[in-house]
Amino acid sequence: MKFPTAISCDFLHLSLDSLHPRVKSKIAGTDFSMGEAPAFFVDSLAKGYANGFKSENETRKTATIIGDKTYVIGGADDETSYIEVQIFDRGLGEWVKPTVLGTKPISCKGHSAVLLKDRILILKKGAKPDDHTWFLEVDTPYVRQQQKGLGIQAVAWSKGVIGNAEKPIVISGPSGVGKGTLISMLMKEFPSMFGFSVSHTTRSPRNMEKDGVHYHFTEKSVMEKEIKEGKFLEFANVHGNLYGTSVEAVELVADAGKRCILDIDVQGARSVRASSLEAIFIFVRPPSMKELEKRLRDRGTETEEQILKRLRNAKAEIEQGTSSGIFDHLLYNDNLEECYENLKKLLGLDAKVTAQPQSGPREINLPVDHIVSKIDDKSIINCLSSGLEKESKNLIVLDVSSLNGGAPGRTRGLDFQAIDSFSDGLVGMDQQS
Repeated sequence: MKFPTAISCDFLHLSLDSLHPRVKSKIAGTDFSMGEAPAFFVDSLAKGYANGFKSENETRKTATIIGDKTYVIGGADDETSYIEVQIFDRGLGEWVKPTVLGTKPISCKGHSAVLLKDRILILKKGAKPDDHTWFLEVDTPYVRQQQKGLGIQAVAWSKGVIGNAEKPIVISGPSGVGKGTLISMLMKEFPSMFGFSVSHTTRSPRNMEKDGVHYHFTEKSVMEKEIKEGKFLEFANVHGNLYGTSVEAVELVADAGKRCILDIDVQGARSVRASSLEAIFIFVRPPSMKELEKRLRDRGTETEEQILKRLRNAKAEIEQGTSSGIFDHLLYNDNLEECYENLKKLLGLDAKVTAQPQSGPREINLPVDHIVSKIDDKSIINCLSSGLEKESKNLIVLDVSSLNGGAPGRTRGLDFQAIDSFSDGLVGMDQQS
């Protein structure tokens, strides 16, 4: 097998005696006499950036070289601050402080760093099962897009999650068409299957509306800042106010093991369709504009001026929703009960199907004492202390070949497997190397 010249210092600074013989033989048989890795290895040790190194200011750091840049990752081990990122640009001969996007991971008592193709895998030591795997994206499409827009060096954090989530459901339609009622009926009947993505808005709350339940009500300046930081999946200016769906709102529903429902307008649906999020798109339309006007007036929440504005917008939304190709399915809400039954059929929830409670992503415990190496698309975690379900299993194989998603949301598709012996989890490795 061949190792890239861009190698994590954590990977180089291994205790070979602690590894399985087959891992050790592959590492020992690799020629490190060529390329950038040896020089960086010496430099990093001299600067004190080896994996797990504890400096005088009580910080623990790892260093990973990618091209001319050295990514130094670490922070205090008091678990009250965040893991920080610094970059040493050898071409410039100076330190660069990047713009860090995404949610930063809380600091920990050391970590391991493994270089993947366009990101660095971080395994936190002593972290909870749902918080030990993170990715620092350094050259993903999202990071490149942000760097182009910001005009500066940027990196992005993304939390790793085992397994995948079901496709979200995007439901759109003009104001007053009844899509909110349909969603409420769906969630009432299947509370364990679906979760509602709570949108953000800069408009004022209406009577009885609660912050965090109906909407996340926020200031325009705050929302505009977060939009620039890439924290929103979609956003639009509707009736003079900003509305948007944050990436975190969608991810939290998936983290709970539920299928996310997004109630957004046609502008928002268009943005989601153009994004990397894979979803099912459903448009709900009224039987007529006359009926829509009646429903808007009957709910008594808008002024006459607002009603007329919504009716004007509704005409354009119906035209786009039925002819633009954004939506996969079209529902007529002439009769609420019939429309709801048709919605359930679209989602495979007819009377013959009994919804089963969903569970969140499965988890695995990582012991504090472990050493990580990388072979192809698998990371081999050698456990130096018990912490697995069976104490006899001292190796964990982390397969990252099916990663999907990423910043500004979660990185999903992780597959951990605890094994008794090396061959159990890496059958065919020699053929792949």
